[in-house]
Amino acid sequence: MNGQQPHTAIRIDNLQIGYHSVSGEIPFTRKTNGFSVCEGEMVALIGPNGIGKSTLLRTLAGFQKPLSGDILISGWPISRFTPKELARKISFVSTENIRIANMRVADLVAYGRFPYTNWMGHLLPEDKRRVREAIQMVGLQHLAQKPVTRLSDGERQRSVIARALAQDTPLMILDEPTAFLDVSNKYGIFHLLHNLARQHNKTVILSTHDLNIALREMDKLWIMLENETIEGAPEDAVLHGWLNRLFKDDNIGFDAVEGDFFFRKEHAGYALVRGEGLPYRMTVRALERKGYQIIRKGDPDITVTVLPDLSGQNLSWKLTKGNETSCFESIHSLMVNL
Repeated sequence: MNGQQPHTAIRIDNLQIGYHSVSGEIPFTRKTNGFSVCEGEMVALIGPNGIGKSTLLRTLAGFQKPLSGDILISGWPISRFTPKELARKISFVSTENIRIANMRVADLVAYGRFPYTNWMGHLLPEDKRRVREAIQMVGLQHLAQKPVTRLSDGERQRSVIARALAQDTPLMILDEPTAFLDVSNKYGIFHLLHNLARQHNKTVILSTHDLNIALREMDKLWIMLENETIEGAPEDAVLHGWLNRLFKDDNIGFDAVEGDFFFRKEHAGYALVRGEGLPYRMTVRALERKGYQIIRKGDPDITVTVLPDLSGQNLSWKLTKGNETSCFESIHSLMVNL
């Protein structure tokens, strides 16, 4: 530790966001208090649909003006920056589905250099180098000449992130960067953003509904609720029970011990489980999914024992239910016969 305090990249004070209709009325308004992020941190903005997450991100990026309050970028009010200056501070990635005929990946990424090009928009050697580096950082160098319309969803999302990287800003804002992606691509995008923050000191703010990934990978959560905003480390959110306030449905809860969300189920009985290690934990999880409450002592409705063979490789499960005992070769067969 060098004793230096981290610099604040963005601070929000008494910010009121929203937009005006043509008649001058304000059909949407939301007040946010106290959000901040330090340089090199990853922040996940979470909250229910319609709460104003996209509006907040667009306001932070300078695409729309706040109704009141302040946004400080590196200590300076956002209103002090010209559009070109702001474009060198903040890059923005949306879930836009780019469908421009004959546009190659390299062409798309090159648009990220617009804050730096001359008045004719010509790319200088330095601009071209930045474009190549950005494409390489997202692992798409082999697709640089491929039309954007022929990319997969994951490749297209990496392309727009590369465009933001070519823009070479210290702050990246992403609105639902993993929306519509499969599990593999979701984790790939989060891993890429994690590396950008850690290895290149990028400050990353993103909105997401992938709460389990956010809890594991983010440095900080910004939580938007109906009448308040809360911020803190994911672990703070767990300890203080903030995540349970995201759901109006009483049947959905957050297990602070397991660090995961769950559906409350109809009580199926009490289960005593004997075993150890990962087989034990997976057996417990399967039984809880069935509605069983796990106990360590007392009078259970069922007892399940995880039995390794002598080699320790092949497993079996012994179920004792009343005076009957049965054995099964998989958790699935055990669950079917409960």
